[in-house]
Order: sequence, then structure tokens, then C-alpha cells
Amino acid sequence: MGKASLLQSWQVLQRWVLPLRCLLCGASGAGGVDLCADCAAELPRNRSCCARCALPLAVPAALCGECQRRLPPWDAAWAPFRYGWPLDRLESRYKFNADLAAGRVLSMLWQREPCPIRLPQLLLSVPLHHSRLRRRGYNQALELARPLARAAGVPLRHDALLRRRSTAAQTELDALARRRNVHGAFAVREGVALPAHVAILDDVMTTGATLAECARVLRRAGVQRVDVWALARAPSPRG
Repeated sequence: MGKASLLQSWQVLQRWVLPLRCLLCGASGAGGVDLCADCAAELPRNRSCCARCALPLAVPAALCGECQRRLPPWDAAWAPFRYGWPLDRLESRYKFNADLAAGRVLSMLWQREPCPIRLPQLLLSVPLHHSRLRRRGYNQALELARPLARAAGVPLRHDALLRRRSTAAQTELDALARRRNVHGAFAVREGVALPAHVAILDDVMTTGATLAECARVLRRAGVQRVDVWALARAPSPRG
């Protein structure tokens, strides 16, 4: 029996012993994930948005008003979901409550969404400072990036971009404070050679301050095209 057949048999046995259950309502899971069909249908997909920053819009646009006033330091953005119910509940459980099952569901959902922009030569995840990594035990962006990179056939590096200093949590900060908070917080590891086209990935994009700072650092390191990927985009301007 080949590896594919063995894997399929194991998955069937696993689902028989541990049947899929919706992480939101407890009903039977569907579509190969721990999410029922009704809850999955409520996921807010971000299909009408700004092509440059993925800001949700009433109608798609190449540049939203914010991007027309001030272009972000990246070239294109991909955020397949809007940050809202019920995705926000899964994301909160994954990020702050160490619910890795929720993270697995989010990762599988992301893999099923078609990428509307050209794939990069290298994928990087936004790094955590080592102090926060010790407290949390995992980098939520990196764990989302691993299976996504494998599915897309894009190389992933976790060590090319460094967080040089610990920063306050962005959650309670306004747009200006977020930019100040992450200014100078990132650096490219010395001796790392980066390709011409790189994408930087985070779990949620709110104002875009963190991704913008990472993009500037990559630009200064010689990267010609920087894209940003996020699981979800919050419906708020960069400010």
C-alpha cells in the first residue's frame, strides 16, 4: 500500500474514532474541518476590497481612499476573510487561548481560498519577540504560514526577519500609536540573501502598521516587490 493510501486510511480511521465537531456550535463538522456547514457559510469572505491593502469595500477598487492619499510600502495584499463573526471567535481562541484546533481550522480554510495575486519567491511570517514567544509557546502567524506555504509550493523561512525589541500589544492602540510602537522593531538577519519577490504574512491586519514596518525593512534589504498576506482584514482604515 502506497503512502497516499495509508494516509487516506488513517484519516478515515481517525474520523471514525474522533468525528469532526464544529468548534463554534458543537454540531457535526463538514467539508473535512471541525466546522459545520451553517457556521462555515457565515464566514465573512473579503472578496470586495482594495487590491492594494485589502480593506473591505462596497465595491472592489485598485486603490481605496486611504491608499490614494498615502500608498502603503507594499505592492499588493491578500486577505481572504474579513475580521468578523464567526472567524474572529476562532482567531481569538487560537491566538490568545492556545486553541490549536481552531488554528488548524483557520489554516485549512485559508488553503482553500484562491490567491488573487502572483505567488512570491519566498514567504516570511511576522516574527514574535523571544520573550512573547516564550510566554505564548508558538508564533500564531508562523503556524498558519507553514501549511499554507506547503500547499502553495512556496519556500518559507522563519529566521530571516527578526524582532529586535519587545513591543506593546497593538490591540488597544490607535493607528498613530501602532506605527510608533513598531518603528524600528524589525530587522533582516545579517547574511540572509532575499529574493526579488517576498510576501510577509500575519494572522490579522488591522491598521497595517506591523506589516508596513516589515515591508520597509525588506525594501531596505533590497527586495524589489513586497506583498502582504493576512488571514483576515479588519474593516478599518490604516489611519
